[in-house]
Amino acid sequence: MSKKSSDAKACDFVLFGTKGDLARRKLLPSLYQLDKANLLAEDTRVIGVAKDDFSQDEYHQRVTEALKTFVKEDLCEDTLARFIERCFYIGAEFTNSESYEKFHDIIDLNKRVMVNYFATPPFLFGDICRCLNEQQLINSETRVVLEKPIGNDLESSKVINDQVSTYFNESQIYRIDHYLGKETVQNLIALRFANSLFASKWDNRTIDHVQITVAEAVGIEGRWGYFDKAGQMRDMIQNHLLQILTLVAMDPPVDLDADSIRDEKVKVLKSLRRINSDNVYENTVRGQYSAGFLEGKAVPGYLEEEGANVDSNTETFVALRVDIDNWRWAGVPFYLRSGKRMPFKSSEIVVYFKNPPHNLYRDSYRNLPPNKLTIRLQPHEGVEIQMMNKVPGLEQKQRLQTTKLDLSFSDTFKNDRIADAYERLLHEAMNGNQALFVRRDEVEQAWQWVDGIMDAWDHAGEKPKSYPAGSWGPVASVALISKDGRSWDE
Repeated sequence: MSKKSSDAKACDFVLFGTKGDLARRKLLPSLYQLDKANLLAEDTRVIGVAKDDFSQDEYHQRVTEALKTFVKEDLCEDTLARFIERCFYIGAEFTNSESYEKFHDIIDLNKRVMVNYFATPPFLFGDICRCLNEQQLINSETRVVLEKPIGNDLESSKVINDQVSTYFNESQIYRIDHYLGKETVQNLIALRFANSLFASKWDNRTIDHVQITVAEAVGIEGRWGYFDKAGQMRDMIQNHLLQILTLVAMDPPVDLDADSIRDEKVKVLKSLRRINSDNVYENTVRGQYSAGFLEGKAVPGYLEEEGANVDSNTETFVALRVDIDNWRWAGVPFYLRSGKRMPFKSSEIVVYFKNPPHNLYRDSYRNLPPNKLTIRLQPHEGVEIQMMNKVPGLEQKQRLQTTKLDLSFSDTFKNDRIADAYERLLHEAMNGNQALFVRRDEVEQAWQWVDGIMDAWDHAGEKPKSYPAGSWGPVASVALISKDGRSWDE
């Protein structure tokens, strides 16, 4: 990292919802890490906003406690002292513009760019924007960063986006999906477009199918009220997995400009084959975890969690076969799955390549295992290639075995700390780069596709299929892919 401070213009980074779990676990530690790496301009300030009446000293103490709890390594005392000096607190009612008058004592729109991070429920986004406007706290450089979920369907997302866009144009709105900030997701673009080995082989002529898995070992973790209204489809598929899919499947952009990349991602979303009542059971599986065991410990089922509605039909697992109807991907299925209470936490992309048309080694290997490219998003970030090699030896009959070329980020870049996704995204927002953020038409195209599936499930009225905690989901998810002659990568 550079020893010099960032040349970017200083910011007033205003964190609405500074008391919340996201702010404490991710946002404040990420800002601290940016400061430690000298990536915050000297005059940048961090302004926490919540409704409580804290003194500045009390807020500094809360920030320090959050950093000590959630920064993984030992804190740098010099960085901590510098960071705390940047931090200010404003007590305000989010919906009352008069309480925003206090902002004028700290914020200077002429000297610093105001970046407003909404770590609040989405129903407050419009009110916060209105109050900022009524207090004349918006100029052409002011930005807003919106946390997901933006709505729970297409219509509600339009309402929220309309409210925000009343006061901010699209170039000022940064819709965050933290998966887009992961180092390995960023590397996916470089892997595809900076290496002819893959750039020339990335289509239906050489790729058999693609699997995208985001598995969570955790259950609801006290989020019953939110999750039971959302479910795994809205919570994970609509944003994280579809965003990953677009980066895997998009055509080369004309350049690395934000809109060039997002234009190609939207084309993929528009090409997704619709799933409706006619084909929903052929292409989807929804599940709900029951009691089971994880790491040798008994865990409750979804309907047994604290505060549970025992009649809930909310899905905690989704598996999908997705087809992309365009020239590049015709005939190549994308299999997506995401669930809670899986055996372990894992996020990965696996690209299976077609076998050679003729097997020269059929006497010793009747069916050659396919080459596959595995991109591990978390944990143990890295890239792995499975290929066939000859076993050393003097035998006349050549023997083959599968071998792996493993590029582990932690092993390859031993001395470089891998930044958290939020660090990258906050840095990009403060620097005015929208490439890693989601444009409105992306959100709406994704919702339109997901709404069709949700409607089909609602009309069918069937309960999610049960699966024991600690397993890889319902048996039907195995059948979803096995009927195509394939199997999940595990």
